[in-house]
Amino acid sequence: MPINVGIKNDDVMRRIVLMISLLLGSWMMMAQNLQRPVDTLKFAHFEADTLVFDTETSLLVPFFHKFDSVVKTHNGHVSILHIGGSHVQAGTMSHRIRKNLLNAYPGLTSSRGFIFPYSAAKKCNNPADYSVKKKGSFTLVRNVYKTLDKPLGVGGIAVYTSDSLAEIKIKMNDKSLEFLTDRITLFGFSDKGTVLPAIDIDSTEYLPISIDTALRRFVFEVPTIRDSFLIRLVCDTIDTFTITGILLENNLPGITFHSIGVNGASVPSYLKCDYFEPDLELIHPDLVIFGIGINDASTNQFDTTVFQNNYLQLIEEIKRVNPDCAFIFLTNNDSYKRVGRGKYVVNQNGTTARKVFYNLAQLTNGAVWDQFYIMGGLRSMEKWRQAKLAQYDRVHFTVAGYNLIGDLFFNAFVHAKDKVCQ
Repeated sequence: MPINVGIKNDDVMRRIVLMISLLLGSWMMMAQNLQRPVDTLKFAHFEADTLVFDTETSLLVPFFHKFDSVVKTHNGHVSILHIGGSHVQAGTMSHRIRKNLLNAYPGLTSSRGFIFPYSAAKKCNNPADYSVKKKGSFTLVRNVYKTLDKPLGVGGIAVYTSDSLAEIKIKMNDKSLEFLTDRITLFGFSDKGTVLPAIDIDSTEYLPISIDTALRRFVFEVPTIRDSFLIRLVCDTIDTFTITGILLENNLPGITFHSIGVNGASVPSYLKCDYFEPDLELIHPDLVIFGIGINDASTNQFDTTVFQNNYLQLIEEIKRVNPDCAFIFLTNNDSYKRVGRGKYVVNQNGTTARKVFYNLAQLTNGAVWDQFYIMGGLRSMEKWRQAKLAQYDRVHFTVAGYNLIGDLFFNAFVHAKDKVCQ
């Protein structure tokens, strides 16, 4: 015989519905709170801040489900790679996205991932979230050079030295994010095989536990690093050591957001990198965010067919590493060309390149983040400059501009993830 507790069935149902509504409301509020507030710009189209993809076919769907599983269970790992030209080498936009992601999902800060000591070379800018100090003289090689003095890897850049007391010190600057590192892979090689790199932590020297001369990498196991470490290279006049990248790792679950950028790089620049694929295997991206294209479209003879085919070739290299990798294509930002002293004209190729990115997304089951339209379309870069969000060259953004672009992309990412995993 049922026990009568004095509550009618309708009352029970109303309470259950109310409870579910509150929980749903709480979940929706939490999802909305993850998004970064952004100031509106009357000349922009922030209402279009979304990822454009087919929910039936896009590889973003399984990626978001994997991402959501890591977020909810705190098990597993997601690897995201942002790759491009000077917009990415500057590091501001990439780090804004990285920081938003890791702050939105606390407890999921994995490793810092791939870095490069850009400022070990003269006149080469470094991302602000880590600093580089060096001793000795280093020579720079970039994948934009017509002739490459050294073979390059996934980073598209290298520094080399024959200085007998060469050192590079790396220090993490963003104290709001604590990246733990207990494994360091140094991508590089000694021309004659006589130079053995070492890692110095608190005056204690660590030698590599594994050396692969064919793949050109040195693996170090070190005590957990939170702040800084030093790479020591004891060279001589007959041998040179080349560094093509540094991978900072641990075994913690969570999210790793890698960023790789080279000033002036186009898609063919990365196709020239002999060790792109072998290096990428260690990054093993689940998602690649493409920010390459602004330099491809800066010429007067911009060929969209060649541009698309080059992109498909690069994507094929990535898919050989991870066939399930998802892709997000960032359309080029609006930009101008310098035609004389203090004179600039709008780059009409922005609209043409935009169509190619949509084609690429369709061909690769990817997604588009239409940066060109979101920022206001053709001639909008001048308005961003007047708002102190873009630099005088009308190609690059200011720090405030890059942070705004990073927030907008993050908001679109979170919204798309919630739409897929609702």
